[in-house]
Order: sequence, then structure tokens, then C-alpha cells
Amino acid sequence: MNHPLSEMLGDTMSKIREMIDVNTVAGTPITTPDGVTIVPITKVSIGYGGGGSDYAGKNPAGRDDAVFGGGAGVGVNITPVAFLVIRGENVRMLPIAEPASTSVDRLIELLPDILDKADDFLASRKAAKQAQDAPAE
Repeated sequence: MNHPLSEMLGDTMSKIREMIDVNTVAGTPITTPDGVTIVPITKVSIGYGGGGSDYAGKNPAGRDDAVFGGGAGVGVNITPVAFLVIRGENVRMLPIAEPASTSVDRLIELLPDILDKADDFLASRKAAKQAQDAPAE
């Protein structure tokens, strides 16, 4: 026979497992009509505590059914932290954060966009040069 405290803690953990699953951390993908998929990402924090006593010294012998008192508590905090944006072959993470407080922070936030634009610019220049250097037919 399980002790009531074990059963209480086990039941509480089972309920937590039902509430929090992988879809809580990486949410259900949302697809727009133009083919962009957005996946919300969250941070889940859980605080849990439980305890009990069986009051063995205060109950008469043979009264095993009246020798337990206990409790358990759970706190869950779910915080959105980012979105994954999937467009074709490109995947980008858009963090949900406080605005950049310094120029360096802002530059770090903008760096992926700057690199993408520079890459596109260089690719278009290379294509233009190849078209220019191609022999005329």
C-alpha cells in the first residue's frame, strides 16, 4: 500500500505533466496565406512543494486511516520569449525582449538583417558582372 503522501505527490506531478507539454514551449505553428510559418516559443518555470505528517504519536494504535495530514502546491509561469519565422529555406528567430538599451545591443540585434542585405547585394553584383562578361551570341 502506498503512503498517502506518495499518492498526493504522484497525483500532483501527473497533473503538471498534463498541463505542460512540448506544445507549451514550442507552440502550435501558424501558417500565413503567403507560406510564412510562425512558431511561438515560451519559457516555462515551475515551482513545486509538498509535505505531510502522519501524526503517529497523537492517534491510538490501529487507526491507520486517521494518521495523515499533508498538502502540495504548484506555481507555473509561462513567458513568451521568441518567435521562429520560417520562410522557404530561411529560418529566423525574433526574440521578444526589452528594447536595446545601448548602441552595441541595437547593432547586435540588427546584424542578421545587415548580413542578409549585404549577401543579397553581393549576389546581385556578381550576377550583373557575370551577365556583363558573358560572350554575346
